[in-house]
Amino acid sequence: MHDIWNPWHGCIKCSEGCEHCYMYFLDRLRDHDGREIYKTKGGFDKPLQRNRQGQNKTRSGETVRVCMTSDFFLEEADQWREDAWDIIRQRQDVVFFLLTKRPQRVRDCLPDDWGDGWENVFFNVTCENQRRANERIPLLLELPFKHKGIMCAPFIGPVSLQPWLASGQIERVKCGGENYDGSRPCDFAWVKALRQECVDYNVTFCFIETGTNFIKDGRLYRIPDKRVQSEMAYKSGVNFQGKPMRFDLRDTWGQPIPEAELYRPHFRQICQTCGSKLICNGCSDCGNCEKDRRK
Repeated sequence: MHDIWNPWHGCIKCSEGCEHCYMYFLDRLRDHDGREIYKTKGGFDKPLQRNRQGQNKTRSGETVRVCMTSDFFLEEADQWREDAWDIIRQRQDVVFFLLTKRPQRVRDCLPDDWGDGWENVFFNVTCENQRRANERIPLLLELPFKHKGIMCAPFIGPVSLQPWLASGQIERVKCGGENYDGSRPCDFAWVKALRQECVDYNVTFCFIETGTNFIKDGRLYRIPDKRVQSEMAYKSGVNFQGKPMRFDLRDTWGQPIPEAELYRPHFRQICQTCGSKLICNGCSDCGNCEKDRRK
């Protein structure tokens, strides 16, 4: 996927949300062990890679999700993180989405020139239930980041964020149900309650997928197809665009990049009913949609 950068792969489970980790499941399908942590070959410098015309493959203004098969602040990755920070430092024109279940490690893992934060980093913590929200969000609010968000996924229990949304620091909340082996149910009542809190504080809210087991009005639905999950999330009508996020992106010389020169996502017809469209990086023109139609 064009919006994912995995400088390393593998992770160590650390909380309830990890119990049925999708990365562990997918690794098992390839006869791999998700606990094996390694630096990726050929992909570590992905944000710096260029095409045959000498242009950056990752375009100015794109959002790149980092470590979707690991955790950027994983202790076992300490030896590689400084180099990863250097890549983020070089691409001040790209937004890097960081997500962690380890906010207690973050302050000691920031680069020396961090100051009060880099404008091109969007830092998020995972809050799969109220226990982890209570534990991680106070740490999130104390950390020096210019852009902060919360991801309630896998959404395995009701979560109230009201005290922290009131701080004005949270710019986006995302939630979604659990998938693959042993997926626990996500209740639409939790989704609607969380959405209302975000509306009350004008914070963008995105319900990306129902998960395999979805409860609505007391009835349990089994939805194994992830595309259908995303469509059902979209059709629920709960996504909400709050106060826009503003990233001050800069070119190689530190100059502001005009809005007209920044990447703007484009979408195909199949994208119009996707639960993630509100926050998506857009179509990568990979051709897989056409292949799926021909099957």
